[in-house]
Amino acid sequence: TAFNIVKNYVGGKLFVLHRLDRDTSGILLFCRDKGIVEKMQDNWNDIVLTRGYLAIVNKISGKGTIKSYLYEDRNFNVRSCDDPKRGKLAITHYSVIKSSRNYSLVQVFIKTGRKNQIRVHMNLIGTSILGDKKYGGNKAKRLYLHSNILSFIHPISGKEVTIVCNSDFDIL
Repeated sequence: TAFNIVKNYVGGKLFVLHRLDRDTSGILLFCRDKGIVEKMQDNWNDIVLTRGYLAIVNKISGKGTIKSYLYEDRNFNVRSCDDPKRGKLAITHYSVIKSSRNYSLVQVFIKTGRKNQIRVHMNLIGTSILGDKKYGGNKAKRLYLHSNILSFIHPISGKEVTIVCNSDFDIL
């Protein structure tokens, strides 16, 4: 796993701060200090300012916001509903950057960070991510979902830290 590779590289203890779904590429964030990890995890929604992703989806246009409640069924599939008692609030903003004949490259910003949130929300608006076997994406060599922006307030300096990770999405 990426965690094991990084842990072997840095040696000693290592903690995960920002992780991704299995086939998603992009920004991972690790920390070596347990106190800082706890401080950041306890205040994650206040500390994290931006979580951005690029995705290639079946062709759509424009921009929008998707808001629903997500829950995991007994088969561990994440589902969307309108019932706040059944699921946890998930908010996804998206805008199309460019489109080809069949696909669109979208920039996605998530307000909440729920399991499979972007994948479920894209499916909810009638599209899916290229290569997403679980939520109906067209067949591809990989899942075209990439964490490209993460900004947060550093827990010690109090300064904003922004990490940008470009993608290799060149199929459009």
